[in-house]
Amino acid sequence: MKKASFIVIIVAVLIVSSCGNTTDSSSSGVKEGAVIQLTTGMFKKMVWDYTKNQDKFIYTGSKPCIIDFYADWCGPCKKVAPIMEELAKQYEGKLIIYKVNTDEERELSSLFHIQSIPAILYVPKGSQPQMAVGLQQKSAYMEAISNVLNVK
Repeated sequence: MKKASFIVIIVAVLIVSSCGNTTDSSSSGVKEGAVIQLTTGMFKKMVWDYTKNQDKFIYTGSKPCIIDFYADWCGPCKKVAPIMEELAKQYEGKLIIYKVNTDEERELSSLFHIQSIPAILYVPKGSQPQMAVGLQQKSAYMEAISNVLNVK
């Protein structure tokens, strides 16, 4: 079931994907080494402006990123948050970690067909994003950072 949901999400991302302008964390005032809260407007500027071009997903950042889709009321999400903070510090300068509140940013939640949280979107440079759903151990996130984002 999880594998089928994962495939549906990836297909949905590919269908609604687009390209945009390159933006890096330094030009946007984003502090590296910390998890950054994203609004829909920030997402369009720093990750992907899906409203301008809907043909292909092309990440607009200069470093790979992770996007943690969460909600304040979600118990497993509360367990993921400190892990993401640790990873942001551990991989400072190599990747960016964002978080999106699914209750406040419903457009983004809908765009990625978020139905279960926590949902973690891994966005590598130059290839398509991959979604993982559910609470995992820190080692599993580190493995995805290495294998999906190609960050060592």
